[in-house]
Amino acid sequence: MFLSDMEEDLRQRVSKPLSETSRKGYLAAVSASSYSFISLLRHFLPIINPGGATISLTYIASERIIPGYGGGMSSAKAALESDTRVLAFEAGRKHKVRVNTISAGPLGSRAAKAIGFIDMMINYSLENAPLQKELYAEEVGNTAAFLASTLASAITGATVYVDNGLNAMGVGVDSPAFSGLDIPKDNKS
Repeated sequence: MFLSDMEEDLRQRVSKPLSETSRKGYLAAVSASSYSFISLLRHFLPIINPGGATISLTYIASERIIPGYGGGMSSAKAALESDTRVLAFEAGRKHKVRVNTISAGPLGSRAAKAIGFIDMMINYSLENAPLQKELYAEEVGNTAAFLASTLASAITGATVYVDNGLNAMGVGVDSPAFSGLDIPKDNKS
């Protein structure tokens, strides 16, 4: 299967509402997005040095509704976050290894573009996040570097948000319902 075929398959699966997701599609999402991390640790924990760290990537759809992010992916990300906590306990006790996950905000990556509505999510974040700026892959990478370093030697079992603060918002401030409020905006020059 060519990469573009795989991207199209992913787009079709993720865009399918959860209530229309097949068992096969649901299990494929959980397998790819959650079990793959368990399998990785099962094979590599014995050779990771004590004090080492592992990191996975999750998404806010694990705990909030993101219309269009379906096909079982939200459930898979929720499972990954739960598994992160359990694995942090197991890996910490048995191997002295830390286990964390990063919940990245919308990035215009190739994988995200395969889902199909990433540009809309980036624009939503720019309008509604406390920090009104584009999120860069380097910022997610910097957080991963921190979590892997000894600077984070006491952090394990955590979901760390790298999303310009979007996870803290309860509602989108770009809603017409807020048109009469004096909501601060970025003073772009």
